[in-house]
Amino acid sequence: MGNFLQKLKIIVRDSVLRKRILFIFFVLVVFRALASVPIPGVDVSRLGEILSQNQFLGLLNIFSGGGLTNLSIVMLGVAPYITASIIMQLGTIISTRLKALYHEEGEAGRKRFSQYSRLLSVPLAITQGFGLILLLTRQGVIAPFSPFDWVVNLTVVVAGSLLLMWLGELISEFGIGNGVSILIFAGIVAALPATMAQLAFAFEISQIPLYIGFIAAAVAVVAGVVFITESERPIPVTYAKRVRGNKMYGGVSTYIPLRVNQAGVIPIIFALSILLLPQMIAGFVAQAGNETVRSIAEAVVSFLNNGWFYSTFYFALVFLFTYFYTAVTFDPNAIATNLQKGGAFIPGVRPGTQTSEHIAHILTRITFVGALFLGLIAVLPLVMQALTGITALAIGGTALLIVVSVVIDLIKKIDAQLSLREY
Repeated sequence: MGNFLQKLKIIVRDSVLRKRILFIFFVLVVFRALASVPIPGVDVSRLGEILSQNQFLGLLNIFSGGGLTNLSIVMLGVAPYITASIIMQLGTIISTRLKALYHEEGEAGRKRFSQYSRLLSVPLAITQGFGLILLLTRQGVIAPFSPFDWVVNLTVVVAGSLLLMWLGELISEFGIGNGVSILIFAGIVAALPATMAQLAFAFEISQIPLYIGFIAAAVAVVAGVVFITESERPIPVTYAKRVRGNKMYGGVSTYIPLRVNQAGVIPIIFALSILLLPQMIAGFVAQAGNETVRSIAEAVVSFLNNGWFYSTFYFALVFLFTYFYTAVTFDPNAIATNLQKGGAFIPGVRPGTQTSEHIAHILTRITFVGALFLGLIAVLPLVMQALTGITALAIGGTALLIVVSVVIDLIKKIDAQLSLREY
């Protein structure tokens, strides 16, 4: 506690840190103001009913920072930008040019890579905005309007998403931490009072053991998220001794930290997108005029709404995508090549191919733990919802993982700024 107060005093006294933190608060105030401005013709009661029943819209509401709660002008949030970033990272598998741009061309290459992600966000925002407005109009959430109103609303929604993307990058540049993650974090935290009010409204004396058990489970899950997020497997590395002139270089021992959860929350996003997209399409087709097509679509929706199938398939997808995304973002061959070029080696392992295989073997084993953990975190809210009947727990695992990860990252960035100030 004393260490925390000391750091807080340093933050208050340091003008640079103080300005960065105040800038984050300013951007978040602007963001929350935008999230409270709805598009016209919204049926709020019908919207709340749809959000509580639809997992896809619930996830989108998280990534819009709560902007979908009242169909605000920023209801798409940063979802198009996140989708574009995921597509670009997947593109590094297919395109050697993108792979070289991301991994080998340094800071300039990563800036161009980010620029391509921004450009890709525009058509994705248009597509997602059109589909979302059409879906909500058909379900009676938005009142039908003219083609001109369609164009205006779609333009406003797309512009709101791009504005949030820009605000997130401003936070990354002039604030502390990852701006997009902080915007998502702010939306989740802003929804907490409503969630707590919903739980308090449904409170009964007979359910006190249930609430105590829920609080204990929440504490255990948070502790587990922190533990897995911070866990890493160090691989020892030694630099060979080299003589240049009259000086000797190398002979230093260090390590490569391999994180247990390399993929973060991305596999959960992948899995939900694949699992819920057929449900969305079937929902559209279920309103078709053809009786046969409509009955097939209704059967698909009923099958996808089966709790056991949904949970099992969801867990399997998260597990597999954790391995897949780790393979995309972490290249053992590149690590082995860089070690060999730098005159470094892993004790007991030959440089080159054997080093790459050794790193890949360790990565495969620790990723199993991370994948298992992510799968359990993803499915746990569904299990809790089935046991308790509390619908507020539907997207809890994803939100909890994001909140804890952002807080840990923010604390690390502030500590780094404080260390820099001391030097």
